[in-house]
Amino acid sequence: MNDEELRVIAKKRLKKQADFKQYLWVWAGVSILLTAIWFLTSPGEYFWPIWAMFGMGVGALFSGIDAYGKNPKVITDSDIDAEVAKMKKNS
Repeated sequence: MNDEELRVIAKKRLKKQADFKQYLWVWAGVSILLTAIWFLTSPGEYFWPIWAMFGMGVGALFSGIDAYGKNPKVITDSDIDAEVAKMKKNS
């Protein structure tokens, strides 16, 4: 793999990391807003904002894994050629 290909992969990874950080801020903002609405409308009752926080948290988990997890396998030209050959053989 040459330097240009590595730069493209690094750029995509840095974009994912920046998007993840932005998502965390949105998650925090939505959580605060929903908690404020809950507090103003029904304090002491069932804390329903937890469901939105949980759902967004699941999204944050997978986004974080994608952004900061192990380096993904890079698909090479030989991988593509092997897949094409397999498809030709099976058709």
